Amino acid sequence: MKADVSEKKSKTRNLTEGSPAKHIIGFAIPMFLGLLFQQFYSMVDTMIVGKFLGLKPLAGVGSTGSLNFMVIGFCIGICNGFAIPVAQKFGAKDETALRRFVANAAWLCMGFSLIMTVVSAVLCGDILRFLRTPENVFQYAYWYMLIIFLGIPCTFLYNYLAALIRSLGDSRTPVVFLAISSILNIALDLVFIILFHWGVVGAALATVLAQGISGMSCLWYVSRTFPILHGSRSEWKLQPKYMIRLCTIGIPMGLQYSITAIGTLVIQAAVNGFGATVMAGVTAAGRLGNFLSCPIEALGQTMAPYVGQNVGAGRLDRVGKGLKAASLMGFLVSAVLFVIVVLFGRGMSVLFLDAGEVEAMGYAYQYMTVTAAGYCLLTLVNTVRFTIQGMGFSGIAILAGVFEMAARTLAGTLLVSVSGYFGICMANTLAWIFADAFLIPAFFLCRRKLSQKAI
Repeated sequence: MKADVSEKKSKTRNLTEGSPAKHIIGFAIPMFLGLLFQQFYSMVDTMIVGKFLGLKPLAGVGSTGSLNFMVIGFCIGICNGFAIPVAQKFGAKDETALRRFVANAAWLCMGFSLIMTVVSAVLCGDILRFLRTPENVFQYAYWYMLIIFLGIPCTFLYNYLAALIRSLGDSRTPVVFLAISSILNIALDLVFIILFHWGVVGAALATVLAQGISGMSCLWYVSRTFPILHGSRSEWKLQPKYMIRLCTIGIPMGLQYSITAIGTLVIQAAVNGFGATVMAGVTAAGRLGNFLSCPIEALGQTMAPYVGQNVGAGRLDRVGKGLKAASLMGFLVSAVLFVIVVLFGRGMSVLFLDAGEVEAMGYAYQYMTVTAAGYCLLTLVNTVRFTIQGMGFSGIAILAGVFEMAARTLAGTLLVSVSGYFGICMANTLAWIFADAFLIPAFFLCRRKLSQKAI
């Protein structure tokens, strides 16, 4: 049964009418701010660990980045995937189906969070050993990741609710809660590490507690602000049909992150082989790179709800226009970011490294400049991939992760054996080339399939 969407304009946004470029900019700016605040979680941890605990704890925390991305990225991918059918039903103004998707996604998130928490916590030490984590930093890496993994339910809570809010056209509210929790994260970091002397354990606890508070805040907001989600008890029951549809979109999106992360794990293992100084330099460069690439990531993530709503409304003509606009904006941002890295990259690494760690700073600067030169390729990876996912073809988009994994594996083995540290630096660029070579033709194939269905 279909009904008119009665939400206030300030609470939801219809992305199926008006200028695609204006919608994308308006939606992406809050997304960008949200990503910045998310990066504050890891950046503040890394800065305080590096400044107050030293090089080895920094190397230990930094060595967990790929493992963190593999597991937590899977959580985030699933949550974003679960929101796509919601965006499509919102665009189609089918409120009953929308609520059923929301309810069944919530049940699935509870199940996934429980299973993933237990499995990842049990296997944490074995995975770190497989990655050849050096013994002198192993304990720092283990305790940091164990606590992060035990906080997976908090990760699911926030990311599912934030994705749900965005699917209804509101990209601003999650930023407010992230801003509050980011400030709390900084305060807890300082208290746990400097005052209580809890070391990397304190850094991890601060991250988990801050995200948990952010998630609870989103839950409170959703329950009070979106009457469209207040349905009958029958709409909130477990329904296999909706769960299957959610899993066919959400699981491939989660696996896409994890498969991509397998390649980064290969790179991390290669980095670990170079010792603590290189590990610290790559950690600093990686944290700065994650921060700088936020506008590119925001443009990509905007495409999922934008495309989802337009596909649901049958406005396929707006999909290509939106992709073109987002990509052009991303190319401009990429050029600006490259200039910033070249001019100020070495100085920015001091945020994470002591000024006396000259060798580590050199490794960080080389890694950053080579990576930033490929940001235009990253733009297409993000905009095209999320467009394909918004169309509902997440199973196809997952293959891009396979291509990225293959490229990073190649860089972490063959390229490193030939060119040493430069092979590490080239890993991201090579991965993005491989992914784009698959994604661009895949987009045209998916668009053709949708057009044939519409006839």
